[in-house]
Order: sequence, then C-alpha cells, then structure tokens
Amino acid sequence: MYAIIDVETTGLKAENERITEISIIQHDGREITGRFTTLLNPEKRIPYRITQMTGINNKMVENAPKFYEVAKQIIELTEGRTLVGHNIAFDYRFIRAEFQQFGYEFKRKKLCTVKLSRKLIPGRRSYSLPKLTEQLNLEHEQQHRAEGDAMATTRLFEMLLTINPELDVSNLQGISTHLKKEKLQALPEATGVYYFYNHSHDLIYIGKSNNISDRVYSHLTNNSTKRALEMRNEIADVSYELTGSELIALLKESAEIKEHKPRFNRAQRRTSYLWGVYHFIDDNGYINLKIDRTRKKDEPPITSFNSKSSAQQFMHALTEQHQLCQKLTGLYKTKGPCFQYQIHQCLGACVGEESAESYNSRVEQALERFEFDNESFLAVDSGRSVDERSVVCVEDGFYRGYGFFDAEALNNGMDFIRENLVPADHNRDAQQIIQSYLRHHKVERVIEL
Repeated sequence: MYAIIDVETTGLKAENERITEISIIQHDGREITGRFTTLLNPEKRIPYRITQMTGINNKMVENAPKFYEVAKQIIELTEGRTLVGHNIAFDYRFIRAEFQQFGYEFKRKKLCTVKLSRKLIPGRRSYSLPKLTEQLNLEHEQQHRAEGDAMATTRLFEMLLTINPELDVSNLQGISTHLKKEKLQALPEATGVYYFYNHSHDLIYIGKSNNISDRVYSHLTNNSTKRALEMRNEIADVSYELTGSELIALLKESAEIKEHKPRFNRAQRRTSYLWGVYHFIDDNGYINLKIDRTRKKDEPPITSFNSKSSAQQFMHALTEQHQLCQKLTGLYKTKGPCFQYQIHQCLGACVGEESAESYNSRVEQALERFEFDNESFLAVDSGRSVDERSVVCVEDGFYRGYGFFDAEALNNGMDFIRENLVPADHNRDAQQIIQSYLRHHKVERVIEL
C-alpha cells in the first residue's frame, strides 16, 4: 500500500519555510484508490520567485486551510502506507516539519522514484521528473504543481512496477547488515550523532546527520569504495544521541572523533590540540605572539594545532603575509633586530622604528579571522523536543560549551546557563564550525552578551 505525494513550498529549507500545496494519491500497487489535493495557507508571504515557478500566489492561499486543519486527514491518508515521491526526502522533510510545529512525530516508510529509476532504468540523461517523463513518454501536466507532479510520479511508479512487480522497500535498498531489523526500524528521523560498533563493541565510526535513520541506511547500502564496504561489513551495532540542533551535532561529532579516534573516521581524526598560539603585550607595548603547549596555559589559545611544526608553519605564513616581526612572533631568538629587519622585510618593530600602534594594528588584522563576529553570545536554536531550546555559548571569543533548556529557563540568567552547559574545549575546528554555520544558516536567535 502506497501514498504517492508531492508538496509545493515557500522555499527550500524545511526548518524555515512552509507548505503551500499538498497532493496525496493512494495506490495499492495496481491502481489508484484515492486522491487528495489542497492548497495550504503557509502563514507567511510566498516569494515572487516561487510564484513564478509554481503559479501559486498569496491571494490563492489567503483563504486556504492551514496545515493543522488538514493534519488529521493527512495522517489517515498515509497511515500504514509507504510514502512514494520523486526525491521523497524533500517532501517528507517538509511534512515532518509541519507536524513538528505542534509536537506530533510523523513517521512513515519512504520510497524514492529517483533512486528506483536509477536502479531499474539506468543510463538516462537526467532523472529529474520533467526530463524523465519526457524521455519515457509519460504524461506530465501542470509541472511544479502538487497534483500534476504527484500524478506524473504515479505514472512513473506504475511503469517501474511493470519492470519489477515485486517492489519491496527493504529489498530495493539492498541492505546487508548484522544489525537487527528492529534496531534499524527504531532509528529516529531526527538530527543528532550516531555511533557504529563492531562485534567486539569497539567504536569504529562516528557521524552526524539531520536524519539519522536515512544516514545509517545510506552507510548500509554504500558500495562505492573498498573502505565503505569494509566498514559496512564490520557494523554490528549502532547507537545515537539526539541534539535537535545541527550546530551542536557538528560540534559534538568533531569533538568525539578527536576524543575516540574511530578507525573509519581517519580522514576526520585529529590528535589532541597540544600546541597553541598565544599573545601578550611586552614592556614596550607591542603585541607578541608565541607558540606554547596548550596544557601549560589556563587561557584558551587564539588557535591550536596538533603538532609544534604545524604551529610554526602557520606562524611563518602569518608573519610573511602581514609583514610581522619574526622576533615578536617567537620565530627568531635574538636580543637585537630580527633577521627579516636586516634584509628589509621587517618594518622595525623589534628595534622600535615602527610604532607599537602601527605594528599592533597589523597583528590585530592578522588575527581577525580567528575571532567571532560577536565576542560573547548565545546561539539559540531548536532542541530535541518542541518545548526545548539548544544553546551554544561563546564568551570572550571562545567556545565554552552547549546545553539544552526549556524556553523559559533561558530567562534565568547567565550564571544558570553556565552551570548547565556541557563544557567543551575551544579549538580551531570548533571555532570554524561555529563561524561557518552562523554565516550560512539561520538559527532561532543570537543573544549578544
């Protein structure tokens, strides 16, 4: 029993956008047994570019039902059925996000006609729905409208059934694993970190995903490399930890790979960050940089490295790029001027010819990329449940840790938040993860401290 679905939306990201139209076509594997299509009021403006593509405008959805008004009907229409869609992950993400708005966990088996088509009719120029229906001479009316695309997907699905009438979700995925079926079926379709173990219960891989269930299944069907096959054959157990927040999942994955060093995370593994770059102001007012062991210092480093040679290479490059003084960056030990001054590549900070103000401004410019846009802030985002919020804490430019709080608990003050954080080490990877994520993704809010 199947429910072939398609949705139109206000944008591409389920966490920020909403559904404007949904179509569900019930199918018993032989023929259509029921249909349902409706516009939906997304409770936000539809961007003009979306209207241009779909033809759905704000006036059309003004008096349409809101999602929660048809939610019960959607549950009943899809209950006990496998959801079928062309790139089903997209539609499924949006439907789940809509249900999560009011705390309902919507979960169904899924079947993707893109993946099925690649498997059963290989060698096509394109597997997009319009191109595929054109190549196969299948009727496809009202492209980029939910009912038109759902009907085209139905015709494609029926054709795939003629190639393999015994279509079965689990068989098609070609899973070969020692994991119990019940454990696989219990995996959540939610954001978090997952862990693979071998038969000796040694941790062999750590990963992060916005859909743990899908990601684990993808590992179990990965035949692309010898290493992927080797890992797949060793997987005997899996566990996971939900984070709700993708940012926390990224930070947790990075930290735990460094701590546990799983064998199949070789590309991501790093030894502990034992060497750091620190700064201090000397008696003459110049900012000095130095490389030192991180364990010797109470203060977090500006940036950190897994070897002294890596830190020295970084310092040489930074010094050359910003014309810093090798003596003041700890690269040239001398009581007099540095070697670079003698060949006219240092502006003379080491002998007082360049003012501290001028030199320090270049040092600060060189270190800007290692600083957060805001020195102290909380990045607040979704938690592991509807009523929970996640928090990533940065203070004085350093990542301090993360935590989960009831929404109201965030009003209890910074002392309460600090006491309930999971403490974390500040290192170069963590800083880059936070900076990159906040520049390219939206969180619920950023609270400056």
